[in-house]
Amino acid sequence: MKILKSLRTAVTLFLFFTIVCGFLYTGVVTGIAQLVFPNQANGSMIQTTNAANEEVTVGSKWIAQPFTEPVYMIGRPDWDSNLSPTSEALKSLVQERMQWLQELDPENTQPIPNDLLSASGSGVDPNISPEAAAYQVSRIAKARDLSEEVIETIIQQQTTGRTLGIWGEPAVNVLGVNLALDEI
Repeated sequence: MKILKSLRTAVTLFLFFTIVCGFLYTGVVTGIAQLVFPNQANGSMIQTTNAANEEVTVGSKWIAQPFTEPVYMIGRPDWDSNLSPTSEALKSLVQERMQWLQELDPENTQPIPNDLLSASGSGVDPNISPEAAAYQVSRIAKARDLSEEVIETIIQQQTTGRTLGIWGEPAVNVLGVNLALDEI
């Protein structure tokens, strides 16, 4: 009898918390997010118009897209970032990335910024440092037959500063730069 009563209580509490936490709370939070921050709640998707004058989604502002052609700004690598800093596998990946970047732009003799050689913690960081963007300006300008000033202006437009002027580092959104370049 006591076991049945305990079992009934456990099942009742399980069902109650499933409904409250699994459905009601989730529904309320999702509803508030849709009302207050609809763009962010839907993934901060970036839309553009294609050649047929149709709206198409090209990606999210918060998730990196792979770009490998010389006409585009190159972002951070997306390999497994859980490797130890002393790992031989990581050293090999960095060397491969360094060689690839040098082959992509053989005339560039500047030191390659670290964020072009190392993955972010999540592996999908959509931003690079202003230094990593500046490293790529001459290559993009040559590949697109544009002046470096045009490329630098686009980079400045896609650069965000520190939060409240003190937290974080300035960052350049790679997808934003590449979309702006394609609009020229």
